[in-house]
Amino acid sequence: MSEATVQQMISSFIRQTRPCFRGGKAFRCHRRLLSTAAEVRQTEVTEPPPRWQPHTVPGDQPRAPPTRLQRLRNEPEPRQFSSFLTDNYAREHNYLRISVTERCNLRCTYCMPEEGVQLSPPAHLLTTPEIVYLSSVFVDQGVDKIRLTGGEPTVRKDIVNLMQQIGQLRNNGLKELCLTTNGISLYRKLDAMVDSGLTAVNLSLDTLSEGLFAIMTRRNGHSAVMKSMNRILEMNKMGAGIKLKINCVVMRGINEREIIPFVEMGKEQDLEVRFIEYMPFDGNKWSERKMLPYQEMLAIIREKYPSVGKATGHPNDTSKTYKVPGFVGRIGFITSMTDNFCGTCNRLRITSDGNLKVCLFGNAEVSLRDILRESNNGEPIDQEAMEAIKQVEMDRRQGLSSSTGALGVSRREAKLLDVIGMAVKRKKEKHAGMGELEHMENRPMILIGG
Repeated sequence: MSEATVQQMISSFIRQTRPCFRGGKAFRCHRRLLSTAAEVRQTEVTEPPPRWQPHTVPGDQPRAPPTRLQRLRNEPEPRQFSSFLTDNYAREHNYLRISVTERCNLRCTYCMPEEGVQLSPPAHLLTTPEIVYLSSVFVDQGVDKIRLTGGEPTVRKDIVNLMQQIGQLRNNGLKELCLTTNGISLYRKLDAMVDSGLTAVNLSLDTLSEGLFAIMTRRNGHSAVMKSMNRILEMNKMGAGIKLKINCVVMRGINEREIIPFVEMGKEQDLEVRFIEYMPFDGNKWSERKMLPYQEMLAIIREKYPSVGKATGHPNDTSKTYKVPGFVGRIGFITSMTDNFCGTCNRLRITSDGNLKVCLFGNAEVSLRDILRESNNGEPIDQEAMEAIKQVEMDRRQGLSSSTGALGVSRREAKLLDVIGMAVKRKKEKHAGMGELEHMENRPMILIGG
């Protein structure tokens, strides 16, 4: 085989194995390629046999089928998880939560300060093309689950279009597209969202009482939330397959009497009710006195259902999962205050103004928006501008410009990955305790995105 043919094979192989490149590093497929090329050079094959004839070796002896070990050696090696999304404690962050708006149509006492919040100027918020681009960058690095949060994501006018575009990343490795919502207007958009790729909904509902709902949220709308929940259950009976979780923040002296009614929602319905310990954020007047530890919640449940027991959950679940024998649904406890889940945390957050937060309870942030907009003179990137930028980057990859990064990655993307990687590496082993969190300056929950 001529040297030119070998070089042709190498070039073809490199084009086919570009997905093996993660985090700016080439993996062992390069070494495998060089080894294969060396073997080809040493093998004198003057004329390959016709495709319709069995391949034979000298002596006209049929070649034995490859052994299992040989097949395993020839299979492509599995991708290694991106080093940019792996922290110093070997936690791999494959779950991205994106806040798509700061606005909300409720005023929940534990989330929104009584005086409200100062909303960011529209030009400071991420545009749809920017959100989709950042989503694609993270998916290319190994993120396979994206959750859209807020504020209230359904108040964003183009939320369905945004979900459609992010949903297309399933071709790149995205497995789950989720939504956290208060459900006020979800039922109007749910069908279109499912068609766009929605796989799971976390529905915030802290009380089954219409009157208490108005007190806790400072708004009306309980019936609309129930309508959204029932629509999900109805669609699931028709095969929609939407994972439904009800998030209930429990506050001592306010709604702990509803723990049992919430548990009993799962008696015949396939859903998971998650009881959340009240957490401190700026402006929500948190106090340890209001916080009901999960051990007390569990004791309340065991008083009525003594046989409630632990259920198997996912290793990265934020909740401790339990099940009442005979019930279809499950219950969970998010124990951020009394028993944190930091050791298995696989989550990263992007705020609606484009900052990366590596920890919900940490106040360290880094702007991804500013890096994105460097190529657009600091201005928000609309669809037209994004297409123009993509064309420039494509020209760079094709060698029409000399400013491409390593392995064909644009300079913008390379800079984003460097900043993301540094932020992830600085993630702490665990968050501060209740005492420190109470006094730590952080965003109000409404501006973080849950």
